[in-house]
Amino acid sequence: MLQIWGRKTSSNVQALMWCVGELALDYRRYDVGHKHGGNDTPEFLAMNPNGTVPVLKDDEDTAIWETGAILRYLAARYGDRSFWPQDAGRRSQVDMWAEWSKINVALGFTAPIFWRVVRTAPQHRDQQAINAAAEKLAALLNIAEKRLSAHHYLAGDDFTLADIQFGHILYRYYDIDIPRPTLPYLDEYYHRLACRPAYQEHVMVAYEELRVL
Repeated sequence: MLQIWGRKTSSNVQALMWCVGELALDYRRYDVGHKHGGNDTPEFLAMNPNGTVPVLKDDEDTAIWETGAILRYLAARYGDRSFWPQDAGRRSQVDMWAEWSKINVALGFTAPIFWRVVRTAPQHRDQQAINAAAEKLAALLNIAEKRLSAHHYLAGDDFTLADIQFGHILYRYYDIDIPRPTLPYLDEYYHRLACRPAYQEHVMVAYEELRVL
């Protein structure tokens, strides 16, 4: 059974849990981080010296940290050939879009937009900075829009690990009050993801505990 350390309101934990749900894996998750604390204890730091979540153990003592590494491990060990292809060329396309999503889209949304909108008190919000970040994100999402106009999913016509890395931020992106461009293919894609039971359970999670009033 998988052991997972990380609070359910962490976007990185949500990506991991969505993957676990899609792969129908048994797990036990421990709430760690934010209001739960526990990520600065000697025991936790022995697993992950960075003190960040998520952390995973899979029936052995070796801990895995960093979300992308955990997701690739789960995909390689438990995913089928459509989710994580064995062919190096096809797998590279999935990995490429997954990396693009992580280091561009997720990082371009979470801190510069989500934290400024939700995790900043209204009187301290920099609306100009939020709008500028939303404009930069829109340019990235236009890349996804073009891709999704030709493919059912981000890396092709199969649901893959790339969709986990990309799609896990979309619930919050569509839920918060920010300027958004008209992207019909992205809208359709998001609605398809929102129909997936594992997405509903692990990603469409209330984040009120993160909100600063």
